[in-house]
Amino acid sequence: MNANITLYPSLQDRVVFVSGGGSGIGAALVEHFALQGAQVAFCDIDRDASAALATRLAPLCRHAPYFVYSDIRDIAAYQASLADVEARFGAIRVLLNNAGRDDRHSLAELTPEYWDNCLALNLKHHVFAIQQVAPGMAAAGGGAIINLGSISWMRGRPNLVGYTTSKAGIAGLSRTLARELGEQNIRVNAIAPGAIATDRQAALWRDPEEDRRFIELQCLKYRLDAGHVARTALFLAADDSDGITGQNIIVDAGLAQVSVAG
Repeated sequence: MNANITLYPSLQDRVVFVSGGGSGIGAALVEHFALQGAQVAFCDIDRDASAALATRLAPLCRHAPYFVYSDIRDIAAYQASLADVEARFGAIRVLLNNAGRDDRHSLAELTPEYWDNCLALNLKHHVFAIQQVAPGMAAAGGGAIINLGSISWMRGRPNLVGYTTSKAGIAGLSRTLARELGEQNIRVNAIAPGAIATDRQAALWRDPEEDRRFIELQCLKYRLDAGHVARTALFLAADDSDGITGQNIIVDAGLAQVSVAG
């Protein structure tokens, strides 16, 4: 993490929850918020990676990150995990709905079960996490909810219809709940990342030729990493952005703009 990063006093001691926080963008979110002095809790299904992250950050932070195992597709168990965090630390004031999985699949091979799993991994848990934390957040005076979307649906990326449909839904979800929860001083925004370089991307798809193609399409001529997303999330979660809600903030170095323009 950049030593010169902006510090947000309003995030110190604030209870923050990150889903899918064990790796990738989620791990960057955990790290950035923990180093702000927030009390960060996070869930993941990768116990080893999550434990290693929490252990690495603990001596560096005002509050050691708290890991809870949870499969976000099991809504009852996931809501119980969120309730455990609330009982342990108090109201969750910042909720980052990050967990997701961009598996490739063609329309021809899609089954109803695969489709349902795509939506469960990438959209359904956002709604029910918000349902769980909103009452406590409101009672504590409000807070910020940040839903992680994607520009993939804006670009019409092929072989991702379950993922892109889910991510498009996040934009509508965020606008609707911004209106519904606004009177309780709860802000709801979405971040739509572009081509973010992560370990998973490197292991499955990333290569120099792919990097070159993305950089050619972007306005900014460098690959983005998870820190670019995390720093945007810090601002949206902090009181500094207290006039911003219902927005879909694109963090993509101009990729969607150039793609849509041709």
